[in-house]
Amino acid sequence: MAKKTVATFKSGEGGRTYSRVIKMVKSPKTGAYIFQEEMIPNDSVKDYFKK
Repeated sequence: MAKKTVATFKSGEGGRTYSRVIKMVKSPKTGAYIFQEEMIPNDSVKDYFKK
């Protein structure tokens, strides 16, 4: 039976302050679209998608 591991980014009373964001980006080499996945703080989610 497989077990799922879950990483938590909790720091004291802050709770969950990070979000996983997935962005579709066009590859400069092949021209195909790839998915870029990152864990970033909740405060900078909107700035991440503006880039």
